[in-house]
Parts: sequence; C-alpha cells; structure tokens
Amino acid sequence: MNEKEIGELRRRITPDKTSINRIRGALVSETGEILSTFNSTLGLLSERESEELLSIIKKTLSGAHGRNLIDIDFSTQQVLAGEEHKLLSELRSSSLENDEAANELYSKIIESVQIEGGYLILLAGDKYDVFGYTSDGRKKEDSATVFSYFLCAVCPIKLTKPALSFYANEFHSIGASSVISSPELGFMFPAFDDRAANIYGALLYTKDTYNAQNKFIDKLFKSEVPMPAGIQKETFNSILSKSVAEECDMEVVCAVHERISTMVEDHKAAREPEPLMISKSAVKGILSECGVAEEKLTEFEKKFDESFGMGTEIPPKNIINTKKLEVKTPDVVINVNPERPDLIKTEIINGTKYIMIRAEDDVTVNGVNIKITDR
Repeated sequence: MNEKEIGELRRRITPDKTSINRIRGALVSETGEILSTFNSTLGLLSERESEELLSIIKKTLSGAHGRNLIDIDFSTQQVLAGEEHKLLSELRSSSLENDEAANELYSKIIESVQIEGGYLILLAGDKYDVFGYTSDGRKKEDSATVFSYFLCAVCPIKLTKPALSFYANEFHSIGASSVISSPELGFMFPAFDDRAANIYGALLYTKDTYNAQNKFIDKLFKSEVPMPAGIQKETFNSILSKSVAEECDMEVVCAVHERISTMVEDHKAAREPEPLMISKSAVKGILSECGVAEEKLTEFEKKFDESFGMGTEIPPKNIINTKKLEVKTPDVVINVNPERPDLIKTEIINGTKYIMIRAEDDVTVNGVNIKITDR
C-alpha cells in the first residue's frame, strides 16, 4: 500500500461516509482473561459515542507508512492453505459475524500482545464502493468495485485520577474511571493495493516504532517484517559512524541529511505513487561525493548488508528528520534549520573541541536579546 491509498480509506471512516454500523470485541484483564465480549450497533449509541469509537478505530490507519504502518505479505502457500490466512478470510467473508472465528482471533491476540494492564480488542468491518475517475478527474457514477475489509485495534484501558469538576454552578467530585486509550497495535485485512483488495497482504499498525512486535506478527500472520523504524534509525547511525570512522565529520553527516532531504522533495514534487526508498548504493554515492576513502565505503556496504540484509531499502523518514538537523552533546542540544547547515561547524582550538555557530541575526537566551561583543 502507499500513503495515498491509506489516506483514501482513513478519510472515509467518519459517521457520514463509512458503512461501519457495528463494532464487536472483547474486554481483557491484565492477566489475559476475557472479562466480557460485545457486539454493539453504532445506531444505538449517542452521536458523540459513535464518533469517538470510529475515531479510535481510525487510528489504526494513522502514522507514517513504513514507520507506524507496515506492509504484511502472505506467501501463495499461506493464501491457499495457511491457517492464519484462513482465519482472517473467514472473519472478512462473514462480516465479522462468525463468533468462533472472532473468539479464535481474541485468543491469538491475548497470547501475543505485551500491554501493561487491561485492554480492549475492537473489530470493525467496512464495505467501500470504490469509484473510478474519468480522464478529466471527474468521479464516475457507478463504482468499479466494492472493497470489503476489516480493522482490528488493541487499545489499553487507562484509569483516570479522581478530580474536582464544576458544572451546573456547583462543585462535584469525580471518581477514578476507566478510559479507552488510543490503539497500541492493530491491523487491516486485506490490503488495499491499486484501489482494490489484495488478499496477499495486510497492513500492520504499531504505535511504538521501537518494538518489533515479533510475537504478535508471528501469531497472527506468520510473516516477516522489516526492522522497526526506530531501530532502523539507530542502526543506520551506528553503521555510518563506525564505518566512516574518523572521516565522519559535520560536513559528511550534513551532506547525507541534505541529499536525502532533496530526494524526498523531488519524489514529492514528481507525485510518484510508490513510496521513496533509500538504497545502500544511494548512501554510498553521497559518501563518495564527500571524498570518503574507498576502504571506508566498502566497510559501509559490508556493515549495511550485515545489519539490514542484502538488497534492503529503507524509507527515508526512518533514518532522517527532513524538518530538523540536531547537534547534540551530553549537556547541549542545538536544533539547526536543515536549510542552513552552513551556519555551524566544528573546530579544535588549543586542543579543545568546539561547536561553532555563526550568529548573523538576533540572538536570545531564555527569550532575552543578548549582545555579542568582541572583548
């Protein structure tokens, strides 16, 4: 899936657009015991309650593709005879009305999630009339196909603190209560590729970009997924600093940041439907342009393959923040405009290392304008 397809589905999960009219699920205790199950019709809830439930479900399609939203691929054998795919297909084809299949999914989730405290499992099915468009961009009157899918969200239950409230011109004491939090985990089945169902795929949602969720993925999908986005960034930074070694200076790191940011902007301007991915050779080319020695380029390639795997490509958002350039020591953090790396450099003066910042405009400390004088 790509960002455009995910956004298309996300935008329709509102009371006036979606065909979701029922949400079922289970309340699970902190010890993994199902306390209750439910199958609720949204029409019986208040408008506010209905909107809030849809908003929670909708969050399983939020975040960045490649970071919070990860593509899951099924093999042909799984689609033909895999138990995990059979379960998901049964839930989809029954519009989540198969109680046995729903209970089996609850059990798999309970056996594999690692959430502190109790949580809620939510399931919602939707059928989307996918309309085509004419060459001049107008929506066709008849839909080209119907995309049938379901969403699953695993939401922690948080206990609020007692508080004092004021309404109806009186003070009132409010006791502790249980609140449904945003999902920690979730998924959509099947995938929505080229604006049609792809039963060979699913879309995983994870709030924590540092958690691999291996147990959850293995239990529900029996599939391999890329290294978590947060770990990808840490791993890439480590590979860069260790392989380039003493040549890994401010100029090199800023050049990598600038060139990848430019690639992101060019890709966005070209309106390419497929997501941009950064290859080992692309980074190697940037390092080569910076004058990094050949033996260090070879070391970079070796460490990259060892850490990520041969032929692996990485979403740029997982290795740089295009909106921020951060310079950090144990005691100081400096945020630099990514478009002005020329304002900062490193220098050694009388044996002491310094970070030098050129101050062209006003300088403030704690909001107070200060003067820089030549003493």
